[in-house]
Amino acid sequence: MLTQIRITGFGGQGVITAGYILGRAITIYDERNSIFTMSYGPEARGSACSSQVVVSDDPILYPFLTRQDILIAMSQEGYDKFIGESGDGAIVIYDPDLVDEGKPGGKVKLYPMPATTSAEKQFNKRIVANIIMLGYLSTVTSVVSEKAIMEAVAATAPGGTQKLNEEALRIGLDHKLPG
Repeated sequence: MLTQIRITGFGGQGVITAGYILGRAITIYDERNSIFTMSYGPEARGSACSSQVVVSDDPILYPFLTRQDILIAMSQEGYDKFIGESGDGAIVIYDPDLVDEGKPGGKVKLYPMPATTSAEKQFNKRIVANIIMLGYLSTVTSVVSEKAIMEAVAATAPGGTQKLNEEALRIGLDHKLPG
């Protein structure tokens, strides 16, 4: 089973870091195959960026997305740019405080996660919104196990921020599904 994931937002939101952590969780802790790639504008902070993770139980023969099974959108620009690449049945996780989902074409499944507001309210730091999104991804899908994402976040978090990142991850893991 091949799953293709895109995380999009703008520089400074931790989009690239989220893709790296996700790929690490899948490969090292869930013991599946994954490939992580990234794309960003010429400016580091504030421009559009995305990371892509291809996941498979079998060897991965092509490292780039050919279709989008899961989209995590943390900015309107990223959502607008990539929503059209989501086929029928695709899962779209988005931050409703930053993204107006409108009426996407096709039959996508929409999952709002107010990660930025949650990060600001709980920690007074937007910087962990990406980690909240990873927790919610684990809740919504079976692409990565809760145990694997927890271990990858713990192993990747910079010194002194482990507790903050673990608490942020827990917010996403515990967020209730719509409906």
